[in-house]
Amino acid sequence: MATIIGSLLLGIGVNGFLVPNHLIDGGVLGIALILHYFFDFQTGVTMVALSLPICLIASKNKRGYFFSNLQGLMFSSLFIDLLTPLRHQFFVSHLTSALIGGVIIGTGVGLMLRYKTSTGGTDLLAKIIAENFTINIALTIILIDGLIVLAGFTVLALDTFLYSCMAIAIVGLTTSFIKGKSTL
Repeated sequence: MATIIGSLLLGIGVNGFLVPNHLIDGGVLGIALILHYFFDFQTGVTMVALSLPICLIASKNKRGYFFSNLQGLMFSSLFIDLLTPLRHQFFVSHLTSALIGGVIIGTGVGLMLRYKTSTGGTDLLAKIIAENFTINIALTIILIDGLIVLAGFTVLALDTFLYSCMAIAIVGLTTSFIKGKSTL
């Protein structure tokens, strides 16, 4: 149930708040959003294509990660693509979109991580890094996502870049808060 609710929140946050203002998140989702903005690729389908190799690599380390994260990836991608009509429902500023979208996405990701699943992709990569090096998972997500947004800086306007960085920080902080102290 946490996977479905988390995935639904992810779809709402992406389509209702990030996409209308051309903001990006980090990780595989950020890459999928950049590809959507420039080539009109379906965001959810692109996430699956980019995340499957990470899921397969992770399955070699922890087989249990593969199935729970594959489920999270599939539900998240499905909701992101199903909820595309939300892209034309909310008309708010970049700042409001970064704040609200970040909280909604962070709540979805945090809920999934709290119940031992994720959207695959860099969330899964962050989970493995945090577990193996005893680093806070939220910090790990912020760092990975920040690197991807930095790579996207070459194709984003300065204000979009800055609001995207804000959204990523909000996602990471909200994820940390929602995930709590539970073990991975």
